[in-house]
This record gives sequence, C-alpha cells and structure tokens, in this order.
Amino acid sequence: MSKNNEAFNLLLAVIVTSALIFGGLWLLMERWAQLINTGQGQSENRNQNNSINFANQQFGCNVENLPKGRFNYGGSTTWAPIRRDVDSVLQNLCPQFILRYTQPPSGKPGSTTGIRMLIDNQLAFFQSSRSIKAEENAQAQQKGFSLKEIPVAIDGIAIAVNLNLNISGLTISQLKNIYTGNITNWREVGGPNLPITPISRNPEAGGTVEFFLENVLEGASFGSNVTYISTTTEALQKLAASPGGIYYASAPEIVPQCTIKPLPVGRITGQLVAPYREPYIPPSLCPAQRNQLNVQAFRSGDYPITRNLFVIIKQNAQTDQQAGETYASWLLTLQGQELLEKAGFVRIK
Repeated sequence: MSKNNEAFNLLLAVIVTSALIFGGLWLLMERWAQLINTGQGQSENRNQNNSINFANQQFGCNVENLPKGRFNYGGSTTWAPIRRDVDSVLQNLCPQFILRYTQPPSGKPGSTTGIRMLIDNQLAFFQSSRSIKAEENAQAQQKGFSLKEIPVAIDGIAIAVNLNLNISGLTISQLKNIYTGNITNWREVGGPNLPITPISRNPEAGGTVEFFLENVLEGASFGSNVTYISTTTEALQKLAASPGGIYYASAPEIVPQCTIKPLPVGRITGQLVAPYREPYIPPSLCPAQRNQLNVQAFRSGDYPITRNLFVIIKQNAQTDQQAGETYASWLLTLQGQELLEKAGFVRIK
C-alpha cells in the first residue's frame, strides 16, 4: 500500500470518528433538552394545579347548611337582575344547589302570583318586592305552615318621563294626583301646557304596582286616564314615544336608561331628591356614560319612595325552609351584599 493510500485512509478514519463523536454529542444534548423541558412542564403543571386547588379552596362553595338538590323558586320581575347577576354566581360556586326558576302556570310573573305559588307548594321559596299580607299568611297556615320574610336589599321606585319634557320634579302629593286623575296637564305642576299620559303595569302584575298603590296613592285607585302596559320594557318604549308620558318602576330599571328621563321626587316642594347620583348625565353621553343610583339617598331614606326586597320562605321544618333560609343568609354575607350592589340595588348591611 502506498504512502498516499495510507494517508487517505487515516484521514477518512479521522473524519468518520469525528462525525460519530459529534453525532453522539448532538443526540445527547437533544435528549438533555427534552428532559429539561419535560421537567419544566411538569413543574408548571404542578404549579397550575396548585393554583387551581388554592382558588377552589378560596372561592369554592363554603355556604353553610346548603342542601343538595333541585329547588323550584320564583320571583318578582324586580328581581330579574339578581337572578341574572347574583344567583348565577351561587350556582357556579355551589353546583349541587340547583335553582330552577319557575313561571306561574297562569297570569303574569309578580309578587302576588309568586306568593300564591309558594302557598300552593309549587315553589321552595320566593323573591318578593313587597311584604307578606296578613291574608296570605292566613292562607299558608291553612296549609299547615306559616310564611316568613327576610329583607336582603333596598330598592327605590323611580319616576320617569319623556326626555323632552321640561319639568324639575314632582312631590309625592302631585304624583298621587296625577295617577288618580286629579291632575291631567303638566302646566298644573310647573310644566308645559301638555296633557299627562300616566302609564302603569296592571294592578295584578305584582309587588311594584301594589307598593305604589299603597304607599304613593295611599290606597286610592288608579284614575280612568291611566294607560296599562304589560312589561316595563314596553312601558319605556311607549314613554319614549309619548311627549306627556310618565311611568314608575324599580330604580335599576329606570335610572341607567338612555331613552327616558328620571325625575327628582320629594315629600314637599323645594326638597326634591334625585334617584340618580349628581351630576345628571345627559342622554347625549349615553350609553358611553350612564346615570348611577343615588345609593346614599336610598339608604338614608332621604329619597321618599324606597322599599325592602324580601326572600319569602315557608316555615315547615322541611328542606324547602332550609333552602330558602340558606339562600337568604348567603345574600346577607359580604359577598352577597356586594353582588346585590353590583346588580343595581342598595345593600341592607
């Protein structure tokens, strides 16, 4: 073999050996990187699981005495934001406590129809916008139990008029005379020469109308000039199209609206209190900005038309009573009160 061949073979051996060495090192480094990444992934997963477990421990279902099962419940239309924004939180926290909203078999949803369903054992508990009447408790006692009301929040009744109506506000007495038909033109209360169109839901609709009849009209009946409407949504649409219209409803349904104007109300002339927080936000800025509830005036009672919202329970020593009492207790916790406030109502504690 020539020296040239020997040199060539030696060079080839060196090249092959180097390739094998570098290939082995590359595979070794790749495997090492995989091991590191796997370890990091497992560590991240462990950290993530620990975070989830911590969150579940911190925000999980910690409601005491909460029964398991499915419970039919109902409520006043005033409670609609609470069912949407508050009850849904409880359902997510405590999925073993299943709430099933139940419509009345006949008639419109409202406090009166709902309390009747509660007495007839169609509901476990009820969300009401008014107190229990003596005759309702008597009917329940004939069924072998009594009714109990637990106040959980404060609501105000706001008065709304057409956006273009130029009027500074109304007293309770003026409001009563408008809805009983004794005042029929806005010029009689400092407004323009324009006929008044009072709008209301039907008297049998629920707690808000009954509260208005008892506390604003002082037991008097609506006048023949009142226009009846089925829902607040329909009423607001009609009000926006009626230059002389006026309507009343739960404050969270009125104050943030862009198409109508909430009115200050007072017990006497010269002491009008707005249901919204000053300064008033004009419609031109809505919906980017909306009027907010005058929480301080509602809580202090300076605003003249306020009421409590109640959870109505059956005192029958059964699971229904436990479900209602525990639900009301949760609404009275710090978390429950904060959620009620975010839903547009005033915390009671």
